[in-house]
Amino acid sequence: MNDLPASAPLPSGLPSPGLLASDALSSGFLSSDFLSETVRALPSIAGGLLVTLEATLLGAALALVVAFALGLAALSRRILVRGASRAVVEFLRGTSLYVQLFWLFFALPMLGFRLEPLACGVLAFGLNYGAYGAEVVRGSIAAVPAAQTEAAVALGMGPGLRLRRVVLPQAYALMIPPFKNLLIQLLKATPLLSLVTVADLTFRIDQLRSATGGTAAAYLLLLLLYFGVAVLLSAGMNALERSAKARLGQEGGGA
Repeated sequence: MNDLPASAPLPSGLPSPGLLASDALSSGFLSSDFLSETVRALPSIAGGLLVTLEATLLGAALALVVAFALGLAALSRRILVRGASRAVVEFLRGTSLYVQLFWLFFALPMLGFRLEPLACGVLAFGLNYGAYGAEVVRGSIAAVPAAQTEAAVALGMGPGLRLRRVVLPQAYALMIPPFKNLLIQLLKATPLLSLVTVADLTFRIDQLRSATGGTAAAYLLLLLLYFGVAVLLSAGMNALERSAKARLGQEGGGA
């Protein structure tokens, strides 16, 4: 056998694995230039993170309003109201968020209405995810046992009072887990804002990548920042779920 023993030195002229790893770190992935530039860019990265959070929370608030409006309309006894709600939900769910955002940003000004780039993003997020949320609202209300409504009718409660005092408190606890998923999906859609000139987190990290050439490190940092925000949002929604279930006398909460 002509195999070299495990302890044999490398042929002359070839660097050792340790040197290769050291050179890779110092020349690209976590170079001193990248670290120093990242420190200098922290204020702009923090500003981009705030823009991302603003778009996420405002978009989620608008989506919640749209979800309840369309979801309750889908339960109306009037066929025209139900039909209009279904048409709007299917249109918004059946078209791309990317195209909706670009239409608001590029096409709407041609009709005489111009919105700020961030407002276009918030409106697109609110309408798109609100349409998905409408199905959550409709399904959660429909899942409340009919006996609860019948008992409220026996007590003489009108439709509005029944909805507010009996149905929604029970449906609310059912809505939170799917709403949490939609909120995380909305957060993950916010990088689209950088395509319409909004200086969000993705935009700022891309500037850092361009300035340093550290593509892998820059996008790893972006991944970690989005993951951190998602964890915080999930924790907040889990707390809301536990609170809602506690009000209903149910044990357990969000995981």
